[in-house]
Amino acid sequence: MVRVLIAGLVAMVIAIVIGPTFIEWLRRAGVGQQIREEGPARHIVKQGTPTMGGLLILATAVVPFLILSVYTWPGVTLIAMTVGCAAIGFADDYLKVRKRRSLGLSGRWKMLGLVLITIGVGWVVTRVGYLDTEIYFPIIDVNIDLNWLYFPFLFLVIAGTANGVNLTDGIDGLAAGTCVISLLTFLAIAAISWIRSGEVGSRSDNFLDVAIFTAALIGGVIGFLWFNAFPAEVFMGDTGSMALGGAIAGLAVMTQTEVLLIFIGGIYLIEALSVMIQVASFKRTGKRVFLMAPIHHHFEMKAWSETKIMVRFWIVGAILCTIGFVLYYRYYLRFKL
Repeated sequence: MVRVLIAGLVAMVIAIVIGPTFIEWLRRAGVGQQIREEGPARHIVKQGTPTMGGLLILATAVVPFLILSVYTWPGVTLIAMTVGCAAIGFADDYLKVRKRRSLGLSGRWKMLGLVLITIGVGWVVTRVGYLDTEIYFPIIDVNIDLNWLYFPFLFLVIAGTANGVNLTDGIDGLAAGTCVISLLTFLAIAAISWIRSGEVGSRSDNFLDVAIFTAALIGGVIGFLWFNAFPAEVFMGDTGSMALGGAIAGLAVMTQTEVLLIFIGGIYLIEALSVMIQVASFKRTGKRVFLMAPIHHHFEMKAWSETKIMVRFWIVGAILCTIGFVLYYRYYLRFKL
């Protein structure tokens, strides 16, 4: 596991060392955040803060992974999936910066990109890899073969997680911190799977590659968080949030723990549900359930400080991830290894 530790440390150190230069480059290039008018009033001061910080996360994670990877199909698929989702986010950020508005890539183009990524990932995991179309449900202890429905389910996992992380990225340090917690959970799952698989052989290499990828991404996100903590010097933008969402979804697929995303990605689910509830309530009754959605803005409107919201969401995220890990340890190890 030395490779895993080195991948994380190298990514973190690179991010912290080159971070100031990268942020200054974004500032000189005029890559500033566009704040939506209907957002919280106190966010106006963030107008122009350098964005697209997700490029820093991506670059510092990819470099150590490419050096230390054993190049198995799960590892290569994960990095391709992350870069693909980042490309969708980058297009969105680029249009926002170029047009100087808070709206970028249209929803239909984002969905088309996610559909193409889903098709690619689905083909790899079912045709090239060892995975099947069965989904395991813990607690009720049952496997269900989704057959052709696996692909719509896969799209729901990928698109739901990517957009959920994107919605969570609305307060300094919130998305980055909760993603670190989710990624640490998947790192523990990959490490245990590697040990239980015998530490040798192709299946073991698969889990080792997943662990290397996860550690490198954790290092990159922690290095980014060094500059993203309140008050943020840089935002990850859709480039970062889409990349992280895609990576977390990919890790759930590669470890066959898609159902556990309800807990490991619980914060992103809560954020997404708050938007859906708000929209449905307003369309049906003309009334809003929350003062503002996503839900972290609701607490902002109740005069909570950004730091208080961030830390409390981290705590909730850690509790949910702990539940997810306990369920994995209790149920999955008997069936997946």
